[in-house]
Amino acid sequence: MADIFDDDRIYFAEDPEMGPIGGDDLRLRRGKLARWRYLNCGPAFIRIGRRIGYHGADLNAYLRARRTDPNGEAPK
Repeated sequence: MADIFDDDRIYFAEDPEMGPIGGDDLRLRRGKLARWRYLNCGPAFIRIGRRIGYHGADLNAYLRARRTDPNGEAPK
């Protein structure tokens, strides 16, 4: 699976690149990410003062872990 996010960048909820993680609507995306943090079920995050950031490598790892193969074959 190709990486969607740049591994060396920190992403914030308002970044348009975060659409694949939380959806295209910013208000809904922020709410979804906040709920995932509360439930400890989303991607790893970094607290920078009052802001929440997501390291690109962590976002890519989260997407790889959520991958489902409909044929039941393991990735190579």
